[in-house]
Amino acid sequence: MPVNQEMSAPSAVEVVSTTTADWDAADPELLESMLVHSHTIRIFEEIVLGLAGSGLVHGPAHSSIGQEGAAVGSVLALRAADGVNGTHRGHHQFLAKGLSYLRPEGLKAVDGIKADEITEFIHRTLAEILGLSAGFSGGRGGSMHLQWTEAGALGTNAIVGGGVPLAAGNAWAQRHDALGRVGTTDDGISPDMGVTVTYFGDGASNIGSTLETFNLAAAWKLPLCFFLENNLYAVSTSVDDVTGEGNLALRGPGFGIRSWQVDGMDPLAVYLAQQAAVDHMRAGHGPTLIEARTYRFFHQNGPFPGSAFGYRSKAEEKEWREKDPVDKVAGEMIRRGLLTDKDNEDLAERIREVINRVVDKLTEPDPQSTKGAQRIRQAEWPDTTEVDAHIRSSAALGELPPGTHGPAVEDTVERRFVDAIADILEHRMSTDESVVVMGEDIHRLKGGTNGATRGLANAYPDRVLGTPISENAFTGLAGGLSMTSRYTPVVEFMYSDFMWVAADQVFNQIGKARHMFGGQSSMPVVLRSKVAMGAGYGSQHSMDPAGIFATNPGWRIIAPSNAEDYIGLMNTALDLDDPVLVLEHVDLYARKDEIPSGTPDYRLPLGKAAVRRTGTDVTVLSYLNMVALALTEAEARTDLDAEVIDLRWLDRASLDWETVGDSIRRTNSVLIVEQGPIGTSYGSWLADEIQRRFFDHLDQPVQRVTGREASPSISKILESAANAGPAEVTHGFDLIADGLGRN
Repeated sequence: MPVNQEMSAPSAVEVVSTTTADWDAADPELLESMLVHSHTIRIFEEIVLGLAGSGLVHGPAHSSIGQEGAAVGSVLALRAADGVNGTHRGHHQFLAKGLSYLRPEGLKAVDGIKADEITEFIHRTLAEILGLSAGFSGGRGGSMHLQWTEAGALGTNAIVGGGVPLAAGNAWAQRHDALGRVGTTDDGISPDMGVTVTYFGDGASNIGSTLETFNLAAAWKLPLCFFLENNLYAVSTSVDDVTGEGNLALRGPGFGIRSWQVDGMDPLAVYLAQQAAVDHMRAGHGPTLIEARTYRFFHQNGPFPGSAFGYRSKAEEKEWREKDPVDKVAGEMIRRGLLTDKDNEDLAERIREVINRVVDKLTEPDPQSTKGAQRIRQAEWPDTTEVDAHIRSSAALGELPPGTHGPAVEDTVERRFVDAIADILEHRMSTDESVVVMGEDIHRLKGGTNGATRGLANAYPDRVLGTPISENAFTGLAGGLSMTSRYTPVVEFMYSDFMWVAADQVFNQIGKARHMFGGQSSMPVVLRSKVAMGAGYGSQHSMDPAGIFATNPGWRIIAPSNAEDYIGLMNTALDLDDPVLVLEHVDLYARKDEIPSGTPDYRLPLGKAAVRRTGTDVTVLSYLNMVALALTEAEARTDLDAEVIDLRWLDRASLDWETVGDSIRRTNSVLIVEQGPIGTSYGSWLADEIQRRFFDHLDQPVQRVTGREASPSISKILESAANAGPAEVTHGFDLIADGLGRN
């Protein structure tokens, strides 16, 4: 007979509620701040819905009316230096954090929000929601992407669960900073360690990025509070329809996360739960989870209740409206004699007047309307010539950064390509404490699966992070870490295909953040990954991602063809404030190259290609391992004098159009040589751009060497047939020769 034993969860979960005694014991100044915060958020949201109804909010207006208590109670338990991020429904959290930052000592009912700096905060927030230049992000973020980094408002996010991994990056920075401070506790944690709160809804509790981050935060004991606003509906789908257990606080203990469930309509109960969670995290005990049961009074978007769309009953909505968190705070204060009904009404009216004055600054009567409609003042709109501003940093192309130098030309030493990778990473980690390296197995196997991180884990154990197999979580963590402006993460993806598991973080978050938030955040993330075509790893481990990255905004791409270039390009990549994809090819790892001897501290200029062979008949453009194949074919031809250019930088902003253009104007023919499938190829974009820029200089169509349509197969024969190799390169040169009439 088997022996059956019950297993208990390693962490506790508790339900927090308040009594009259708790309200009586609450500091009057705390309750006063709760009231001012709550009224401000409620009135602000009502005005936003009114503006949306008048057509002045372009896009959705996800109101948080009904959910104010969760945000207010939570934020008031934090310090000004603590960080928060949130969701598309994040106005209440953003407003609460901003107000708390501006008045850490608390807001007084007698003052309301009349102070100039608070009025300006309201003005900038509303301007951002309306898409105007005075907004925090210059109108680029709008209602769903609100960021004020100075106040610790790290950014709201329109992707469900998308902001959760980013918050983990901020929390990792807080813990790492605290561990390095003097005056730590016996556990090595500074008692003033910052914490981060990531707000998300019941819908996001079921998404992979959130659950991956639960595990990662618990494994690394990050001071991260997962604040789950369970408003019972993901758009119109109820929690009961899509979860086997509706008490979502129970998710935490399975990951070893200390958890609480609280009535989100009771701001004091939320405050007490958040206080307990903060104490737990500041003591170095790791992440926490708070499930706040709350309710949005309106539909997912706009000014109508959910019952108007048939997925909620009017009786249910009435029941929850009777638990209104704003009324709860006012009622308890009135009961204690801290407030009168008249005081409460006057406060609300004064706040409404302030916000309406802000509206008047941004709008004006519409002269085309006969019904007194308003329109946005024309001077408030952003300058359309700045539409592409802040996509990436303004680093100078073709120049070395001040105080740096290029590769030495005197003494060289022979070095394997993969050893050069380890050399440069070790050098940068030894000279720059902001560099953090992370990825799967990089701390094991003598430097990961290829040896590229050899020796780093022993030398820098606190900055070499062997991650779980959770690409969304650790990629997002790297993004959040870089947004602190204090760290430069280097992320290794074992295979390039794995980046598609983390596509949200790679493209929606890291690639778009700088532009979306109006340049408030830098994003110095370096992603290293290998192209494994020809290694027999099949369709899901072999891709070249350059073509897809090149069509997504924000990313720079480097593709070194030799070890000397790798060192110089990686140093430049780590100097940038931009996300950089660093491509490596398995065929190059064992290759031995001559590199400058001594310290690997030289740079190669941003956006500078290398002419590997001069010629007069055709411009051959290539990168990675295919440069060598192109050179071999060029040297063997007697009918063509080919100029071979190693692109090195592949992205739209960094590609060396000066060198490429000069060559095309002389040769009047172009051949693009790459290895991978034609469908996702880099050359398709490049060929289009070349024909647009240099059509008048071309004597024949741009020719391309690519693989077949299929991804490579496991079969050695089929893999060889799928990828471009020497025979395909020869055929490409033949096409050029035919176009010149030489065959």
